[in-house]
Formats: sequence, structure tokens, C-alpha cells
Amino acid sequence: MVLKNIRIWTRHGQIERGYIVTQGSKIADIGLMKHYIDTGDEVLDAAGYTAYPGFIDGHCHLGLFGDSLGFEGEDGNEDTDPCTPQLRAIDAINPQDRGFAEALAAGVTTVITGPGSANAIGGQFCALKTHGRFVEEMLVRAPVAMKMALGENPKSTYNEKAQAPTTRMATAAVIREQLFKAQRYQADLVRASEEDGDEPEFDIKCQALLPVLSQKLPVHIHAHRADDIATAVRICREFNLRYVLVHATEGHRLADYLAEQQASVVCGPVINHRSKPELAGFTLGNAAALARQGVAVSICTDHPEIPVDFLAISAGLCVREGLPFDKAMEGITYIPALQSGIADRVGSIEKGLDADILLFRGNPLTLEAKPALVMINGEIVHNNLTK
Repeated sequence: MVLKNIRIWTRHGQIERGYIVTQGSKIADIGLMKHYIDTGDEVLDAAGYTAYPGFIDGHCHLGLFGDSLGFEGEDGNEDTDPCTPQLRAIDAINPQDRGFAEALAAGVTTVITGPGSANAIGGQFCALKTHGRFVEEMLVRAPVAMKMALGENPKSTYNEKAQAPTTRMATAAVIREQLFKAQRYQADLVRASEEDGDEPEFDIKCQALLPVLSQKLPVHIHAHRADDIATAVRICREFNLRYVLVHATEGHRLADYLAEQQASVVCGPVINHRSKPELAGFTLGNAAALARQGVAVSICTDHPEIPVDFLAISAGLCVREGLPFDKAMEGITYIPALQSGIADRVGSIEKGLDADILLFRGNPLTLEAKPALVMINGEIVHNNLTK
């Protein structure tokens, strides 16, 4: 398949009149029309349109909280234990949730999805395409992150049960205790290997945290208030963890500090009504304030808090409040891919990457924008091109 005579948006600059060749599920070539050689492949002339990478929601819970369902569809929070690193999103996701189809129609081709924030350590996130019948068919990578959470959510969840943690101190302590246990478990495994001795009794929680301790798996840590953000950084520094701050609602108050720490942030949900006390510091200018200091920022919907198909609109609101257009586009393409370690598959229009491509006639971040064409894994799933 060849898409030709199109403007191509890339994070390296714009190709004003170019072509994209796809082969199977991958991008086989990209370039200027003047260099295009007709090979007899199927050609789609898309003059007047701009190609963008498929959008990526950097943090959501799509597939774990059933659309139009109550308890029957709520599989995102195992709120019987505040520490559950062994839980895997892939075992709970329902690909038949219509949110996947709505995401795809809006150009969201990949989601970073997983457990909610009821637990101090919630479990393992995965990266999933939004087109397919079952998880294995849709999977980009799993796990891509270990979910942790600070602030009101763990407190309120376990306060109702008269069970720890009911304070911020206890929430941080739950995380620290499990990380210390995992460190000891790791040391016992190494000792057993070196001394040809008996391994420690298998501990599924500690086992799940080994790639976190070795920095192979980043922590995505939920924090809204400035003090919770600082605690998240403190804990991650103590254990030398790779981390991404999720939400960071008051990140604008610590933007210079986060830049110094080389922190990475997932902002959102942007469409927000300050529904709880720790959101009192919410501002639509948060992403712009962080980006001005050089912090890498992606944008999320936190679906089902905000419908996943509102991702591009959310990025557009950030542009309205001062985030440069290219930064906003990176925030729903390349940056979330980088944050979750899947930039070798998605997030850019580059040779060798997955052929997840969107065509828009106008600005894709406006309220009325809708992709004229959606391609995922080289397959056109929506085609409304008009001349």
C-alpha cells in the first residue's frame, strides 16, 4: 500500500509533499514525492491530507472497567490487599468493550492500560492496540510499567475498610516495605545461585518487582498533590527506580524541580472538574508549564474518567493554554511510547515501525476533527477520504 501526495508530520520536521509505503504491518519506506518510484503497489492518493502517527493514550484503564456496567465489569482494582504487584492487566482486559472501537474511530491506536489507583502497588500495565478480538492479538508489550499510587485513593479505599493504609505515611510505608522485601528476595536468589544453595521460597509479589528493581520495568506512580509528587520522586530515588509521574496535577508548582530530576510526566485527565480535594490545584496550563521547563510530557484521558476518544481534544486544550502544537502532538504519540518503552514499535512515522497512520484534512486537535483514514498494523479500518 502506498499513501502518496500527502503532508507528513514527524517529530523531526514536516514533509510537505511525500509518500508512505507500508508492507504487511510495518512502514517500509517514507520520503519526498520527487523520490518516489512506482513499483505497481496499491496506491491511495491522499492529496490535501496530513499523515500523523496513530495516537497513544499514555495512561488509562480501558478494558478493565466495563462500559455501561456496574460491579460485573469492574476489574481494575483488587481492593482486598493494598499491595498487589503480581496482578497483570492482560488477565482482566475485555477487548469487546466498545471503548476500543470508539478509541480507534478517533485515531487512538494504542493505549497504555492497567489497574486503577486503589492500591499502593496496583499491578502491571500493558500496551495494547485498539483493534483485535483478544488480548494476545492486540498486545504490543506486557508488562510496560508497574502501577503505584499515592494520595487520596489508597487512603479512602482502605479507610472504609478500617485497614491500613489510611494515611499518606502508611501508603508510602506499604510501598517501601514491599520494595525492601523484594530487594532481600533478590539478594537471596543471587546468593543461592553463587553458592549453589537453596533458593528462597517463591514469593510472587517479590518476583513481580524484580524487573522494577533492575530498572528493566518503569514505575508509573499516581500522584496529584505537590507533596505526593515529591514523595513519589523520593521513594523512586531511594530505590533507584525508573519512573513516570502519572497525573501530576500540581506539577506546575514543582516544574523546575521535576526538570532537575529529569522526571517524565503523564498529564491528565485534562477535561477535569476538580472532583476531589487533591485536584484543587488543577489548571489547564499544567502541561505547558511543565514543558516550558523541559519536562517530557504526555497526555492521557484516564479512561473511563474521561472517554478515551477525547484524547486529541485534551491535547488541543493544552495547546489553547500554551503548549506548542508539536509538543502536544508528541504528547499523544512519541512521548507516551517512550515512557512505556514501546517507541521501537509505535509513536512515530518511521521506517520499520508499525504502520499505525492517521490522515486528517485539518488540525487534528480541534473539537470537530475526525480522522478521514485510520490505519492500524497496515490495515485500513476506517476510510472516509473525500476529494
